[in-house]
Amino acid sequence: MTTEVPPWAAEAACALPRPLLFATVSGAHLYGFASIDSDLDLRAVHLLPAEEVVGLRTGPQTLQHMSVRDDVELDVVSHDLLKFAKLLNSRNGYVLEQLLSPLVVVTTAVHTELISLAPRLVTRHHAHHYLGFAATQERLYAKTGQLKPALYTLRVLLTGIHLMRTGRVETNLGVLGTRLAYVPDLIAAKREAEHGPFPAGVAGRLASDVSRLRAELETARDNSTLPERVDPAAVDALHDLVVRTRLRELLSQEHVALSGRD
Repeated sequence: MTTEVPPWAAEAACALPRPLLFATVSGAHLYGFASIDSDLDLRAVHLLPAEEVVGLRTGPQTLQHMSVRDDVELDVVSHDLLKFAKLLNSRNGYVLEQLLSPLVVVTTAVHTELISLAPRLVTRHHAHHYLGFAATQERLYAKTGQLKPALYTLRVLLTGIHLMRTGRVETNLGVLGTRLAYVPDLIAAKREAEHGPFPAGVAGRLASDVSRLRAELETARDNSTLPERVDPAAVDALHDLVVRTRLRELLSQEHVALSGRD
């Protein structure tokens, strides 16, 4: 087992029963604290054929596959392009991070175009996602005392602060957490085991820092130069991309059908 992305990740993603427009790695591998027994989270976008969108029998907006390969638990989740575009055109930090993940296992021209549109779809209201997610993880940590939700709480707050201040997505806790001297120890403990013991002497400092980071994120949101609303031209371009991609697939299907008659 390894904390690296396995070489078969692309093959696993493409095993889904619809063609993929992209697939990236999310979860602990993306956040910089994958353990030797972490599962592998792949997040993707697929394309439903036109007949599964406009007809009476519609195709799956979301596909999910779970399995085990080489002792690694694999979780693949994919949204149809239309659903993903709607999520992207909202304050959903999950899909933004999935789209912009540097750990790419499948890519296409559509993926590249989505990436180019992403910065114009980010607003200061994305802070709500990070504040809400951090609150959920903080409650889980308070209930269990486990290392994983503690790391998630820090990562989410620091990602939100960075996004509000720079307009850029950074999810790696090792990069984000340089101001917190104990973060390397937390990451090292997590890499040893998914549910390993909490390092001694950190809990009190963590509670204080989480409270401070939450306030810091709220201030960063209030002072952010990010816009209140998404760029309308970017929404138009996103709509056009969905339509063009769907029509191109339809024309491709028609071409194959005509070729089969010759």
